[in-house]
Amino acid sequence: MKTGNVTRVGDREAPESLRLVQKLVNTLDIESGTDGLASPADLTRFADDQGLARYRLGAADLAELRELREALRAACTAHTGAAVPPEAAEALERLLGAAPLALRLGPRGEAVLRPAPGLTGLPALAAHLAARIATAAGEGTWQRLKACEAHDCRWVYYDRSPAGRSRWCSMAVCGSRAKMRTYRARRGS
Repeated sequence: MKTGNVTRVGDREAPESLRLVQKLVNTLDIESGTDGLASPADLTRFADDQGLARYRLGAADLAELRELREALRAACTAHTGAAVPPEAAEALERLLGAAPLALRLGPRGEAVLRPAPGLTGLPALAAHLAARIATAAGEGTWQRLKACEAHDCRWVYYDRSPAGRSRWCSMAVCGSRAKMRTYRARRGS
């Protein structure tokens, strides 16, 4: 994937259970200022690209979807050690809480969370995301979906490092910039 002038490495793509969360949060490229949810046409394109047409997302869902996106970014930032800001926690609770889930049993008896029947619009998408997050939390992968520590980046990536302590989406770009800033600050003192 490519944003601004930085190529994001493919090994930072989240597993299937979290891929939609990652793609939603990364619809805003902070570095370039490009917002993939700036208009109803962008929302339609995103929904089509992600196979979400069945949820019938519309222009009325855009503002809350962008709010959900940024609250999820805050949760991913918390996976690097920061606290989730109260307003982001409230938004997650409100938006995901309005998204009821149903437990269904799969063909092999496995438990599967799904959006409750009859949901459309943002509540349907929020329920779908909540089910994926719950699945990922059960798999132990949710905490590895992180937002880059670089304030001018905040790209969400999947941390595949053995210790799970990665701090930047790209060591070659954001990590190098941070280390150079630290080096310069020490030399200037």
